[in-house]
Amino acid sequence: MKYIVVLGDGMADEPIGELGGRTPLQAARTPVMDTMAKVSEQGIAYTVPKNLPAGSDVANLAMLGYDPQKYYSGRSPLEALSIGVDMKDTDIALRCNIVTLSEDETYEEKTIIDHSSGEITTEEARVLIDAVKKELETDEFQYYPGVSYRHLTIWDHGETVELTPPHDILGKRIGEYLPEETKLREMMEKSFDILDRHPINEKRREMGLNPANSIWFWGAGTRPALDDFEEKTGKKGAMVSAVDLLKGIAVGTHMLNLDVEGATGGLDTNYKGKAMAAVDSLTKDGADVVYIHVEAPDEMGHQGSVENKVKAIEFLDNQVIRVVAEELKKRGEDFRMLIGPDHPTPISIRTHSKDPIPFMIYDSTKEMKGQKEYSEEAAKSTGLVLEHGHDLMGRLLQK
Repeated sequence: MKYIVVLGDGMADEPIGELGGRTPLQAARTPVMDTMAKVSEQGIAYTVPKNLPAGSDVANLAMLGYDPQKYYSGRSPLEALSIGVDMKDTDIALRCNIVTLSEDETYEEKTIIDHSSGEITTEEARVLIDAVKKELETDEFQYYPGVSYRHLTIWDHGETVELTPPHDILGKRIGEYLPEETKLREMMEKSFDILDRHPINEKRREMGLNPANSIWFWGAGTRPALDDFEEKTGKKGAMVSAVDLLKGIAVGTHMLNLDVEGATGGLDTNYKGKAMAAVDSLTKDGADVVYIHVEAPDEMGHQGSVENKVKAIEFLDNQVIRVVAEELKKRGEDFRMLIGPDHPTPISIRTHSKDPIPFMIYDSTKEMKGQKEYSEEAAKSTGLVLEHGHDLMGRLLQK
């Protein structure tokens, strides 16, 4: 038996008037998931404990079977693992986004226009981070480039200060959300002077793209300590993701990271490439469990794009779930598949919520009485509720 998790990040939502009172999951054309739903188990699960932030870090740890109350130490340390930064016990890792701020006001009066700077390319972002690094890096603060707008700062002998995720305050004045810690605040302000008129940003403006004109610190945390996935579950695991957070979780849990050309973390990611990498890992390389993470629905939720969130879900159905299921059946493999988001990212708020997620578990060897579709409403209607989302992995692995 092989096991697959297909994680549509932020896929769950609320009914939207523009969609006739349906959620994006209900409005999307998802024939594969809906066919599976008729013979699968559905329910809802709480992946984010009340006392922890509604982040992809917390929620994906839960989906992988790790109790966030025990294992969560902050988002950025997981990303540090991904890019090979060996943190000391005295280090604090900070996510360092490159964001788009409004331009005419004083720094405190500016607003966050775009948390991802128009999903800036990794190549452009590296040049910008290098410019910040050249001006601001010290023995105390070290900068490391990541993927797209997602980068890392390591603070030697730092503090786990409270910081606000930029996607939580889109369109808001930043003054009241800036760090209280003076050094962090000053670096953010100086970064605007470094980046706003950088040649890359001037070119982006000419092309009608959002400039990546400021860094934004958030997600502070200490060095993580995660149990080995294979020792914990008895199964050899592999990860398919374009984002450093998930790659970092894989490093920390000793899962194999599968790199896929063209995997971007955006709507244009290589969906089929991810699916085939997962299938090959399961059928050729000895993996028992593959976790396929697709960031696109979450990004579209943050952007407030109903149309593109629906598209992302359709791509997930047709180019990931369909491909994995057909290829495994073609290769004679029995499998169980867990489908779900890590958390909702409702279009109405353009950020994450702690609401429960709808999940579906399909077994290629069994049929049970299911629902007419896979959706938030269908999952809730079954009455199956998992209070602890980290129990989902065990439910998937049971035969």
